[in-house]
Amino acid sequence: MPVIDSFAGQVAGLDSPVAQAAAVVPSDDTDLPQASRALYLGTGGDLRVTLLGGAVVTFRAAAAGWHPLRVARVHATGTGAADIVAGW
Repeated sequence: MPVIDSFAGQVAGLDSPVAQAAAVVPSDDTDLPQASRALYLGTGGDLRVTLLGGAVVTFRAAAAGWHPLRVARVHATGTGAADIVAGW
């Protein structure tokens, strides 16, 4: 039986739950294939990212869990957080 989506006709906004997700492999050279709506950290730690607007920032001691961040790249150097998933 197909899955019923009662919200299929609704437009997703930035505060909507994620509908797609993919594991993130941090890289100093490669952007994510899709800009994130949020990042999930399975294991907390420092998180160095390039935001969608271009700023490079390190979030020190980020807790495990969801973070509403529009991210273009998760850097390997400076990232100690692990089990990262991008949602969009």
